[in-house]
Amino acid sequence: MSAKSVMVLGTTSGAGKSWLTTALCRYYARQGLKVAPFKAQNMSNNARVVSGGEIGSAQYFQALAASAVPEVRMNPLLLKPEKDTQSQVVLMGQVNAELSRMAWRGRSASVWPVVAQALDELLEENDVVVIEGAGSPAEINLKHSDIVNMRVALHANAACLLVTDIDRGGAFAHLYGTWAMLNEAERQLIKGFVLNKFRGDATLLAPGPQMLQDLTGVPTVATLPMWWQHGLPEEDGVFDDRSKASGAVTRTVAVIAYPRISNLDEFQPLKNMPGIRLTWVRSPAELAAMAPSDWIILPGSKHTSGDLAWLRGQGLDQAIAAHAGRGGVVLGICGGLQMLGEALIDPHGIDGNGPGLGLLPVVTLFEESKTVQHRQAGFSSVKGAWAALSGVQVQGYEIHHGQTAPHSAMAAAGDVAYAVMPDGLAWQNGGGNVLGIYLHGLFEDPAVLHALFGANVPTLDSVFDGLADYITQHFQPGVLDALAV
Repeated sequence: MSAKSVMVLGTTSGAGKSWLTTALCRYYARQGLKVAPFKAQNMSNNARVVSGGEIGSAQYFQALAASAVPEVRMNPLLLKPEKDTQSQVVLMGQVNAELSRMAWRGRSASVWPVVAQALDELLEENDVVVIEGAGSPAEINLKHSDIVNMRVALHANAACLLVTDIDRGGAFAHLYGTWAMLNEAERQLIKGFVLNKFRGDATLLAPGPQMLQDLTGVPTVATLPMWWQHGLPEEDGVFDDRSKASGAVTRTVAVIAYPRISNLDEFQPLKNMPGIRLTWVRSPAELAAMAPSDWIILPGSKHTSGDLAWLRGQGLDQAIAAHAGRGGVVLGICGGLQMLGEALIDPHGIDGNGPGLGLLPVVTLFEESKTVQHRQAGFSSVKGAWAALSGVQVQGYEIHHGQTAPHSAMAAAGDVAYAVMPDGLAWQNGGGNVLGIYLHGLFEDPAVLHALFGANVPTLDSVFDGLADYITQHFQPGVLDALAV
């Protein structure tokens, strides 16, 4: 192993591991080092297409921050939840049906050799590998089957940071309790504590950090102030109340937040768009005051039929139909496109059968094979609310089992679905207010943003540089460099 490994562990989910790992990737890359990210196992329905298949979105962004080409070794195991007790297992970028059927605790022995090999190869090929843990390393009920936290840390002999969300309260107890539940060999790897999402007067923290160091021997190496608008998508969604960009609000964009929502990170640019208020909707009441010029977006779903049933159970189907009936703007992306159609047909038991919302005269057939690929395609002539997209070339990615085509009987009767992209990638209704598209990444494409809003958002590179600048400012001098020595 030629690379040094730096690992970010957390006291809880949501403590800030992904954010800090991304910042470290850019920090070390700016030192002229060859850097790669790694997360052994990620549980998320936010995924990106890379060479070899798909990985978690967080590792995709971390690779870009490291100036590396994203690839499947950076996240060898991806769990995509379909139900509360069921996930689709993606191993080295590809869906593995056998592992998907296997009991949770039985998987680790099967996948650890693959995980270890991927990590070893990255360690051989890079100067620094920045590793992200998952959840907490002190989950004693899962310790014997761990393949993502301390087993990885020990395997790579990683210099570990333990980060906690101080905004939740109890931060010192979280840090001490986590440290105390590790064994001695694991404790030796913890090189620093990080207090994240701090609001207030930092002098009031004393004497807490020193008392904690007296108990553990581990210094608190950074207190990171709360930073709402850093520009990086959250790993598991962007559900917050701070989704209004600068300037007067000219349009509300309401994203339907069903339980198995996927690829939610692709809406991050809308959070930064002047004049846009982005909301996450779970009830009809939240749509009641929308104007026809406001948008409703049905995003991707890891379980289209299940989320469609949930949507109906909330009464959101009627609210969406009422908005569309008033000429209101509606967009469906991937699973959202499938929901907008007349029916879901599933002969292979992939997702489930059922009627759609009937807002597009199309039918979706689920196939056993999964389409996972990057795609560039152009809009043809688009009508109505989406006319600005006419002729625009889009870079995006596809992740779907369903294939969508016009409803033949409805087309014969004159209710036509208009193909506005080749190969069944996008469909529009006759009125021009409803659009469905299979391509993810629409709002990450500068040409699309300029066509729809006449504005640009910060580039990813500027976001990554901002993250690196931030940790440079708030970590104690010399700590970051010492971790990689």
